[in-house]
Amino acid sequence: MQARSTASVDAILQAAIQVLLQVGKERLTTTRVAHRAGVSIGTLYQYFPNKTALLQAALKRHLAEVVSVVEHECREQQGKTARQMFTALITSFLNAKMRKAKTSVAFYSVSSDIDGAAIAQQMEARVSKAIVRMLSTASAPLNADPQLIADMLQGTMSGVTRRLLESGMPEQRFEILKNELIFLACAYLDASSTRDSPGSAGA
Repeated sequence: MQARSTASVDAILQAAIQVLLQVGKERLTTTRVAHRAGVSIGTLYQYFPNKTALLQAALKRHLAEVVSVVEHECREQQGKTARQMFTALITSFLNAKMRKAKTSVAFYSVSSDIDGAAIAQQMEARVSKAIVRMLSTASAPLNADPQLIADMLQGTMSGVTRRLLESGMPEQRFEILKNELIFLACAYLDASSTRDSPGSAGA
């Protein structure tokens, strides 16, 4: 029964994304999703009481896939230089986002309707924790607080990625923006090593 339940949930969440991409958020209904998933509307309601709950679960799954990639990369980069860490992390993050670019853009469009900000914050907390843990193992000591560096890096990655995905031609701009983002992050890293820490006297 548990296996069937998991299969049903998987099918419903996959169908929700497919319907969202096909007809958009305004025309997406639980009935359409159930039909696409090959389950009864009653079965869908066993797991998701309404459209909002359904889309929230789909968004959580989508973001969790990206977070898992980031967490794995952060573990792989432990003990390396900060520059190596930045390069690998940015590349993995962008690749994960681009793997399902249309889905990412579609969820941006419904985020405000389903309290997506709260869901994103939960996922961002996991990413931040993984980055801080990675930075704390850097082969050379950092001149700034790892949490501050993680916040700046995470915010920059998210902003550039959203701009890339909403550009209308993400595939064409991917390599350029990826390389520029790596350059920006490494320049920030270099600059932070030659200045007083934020909040210190004379800063």
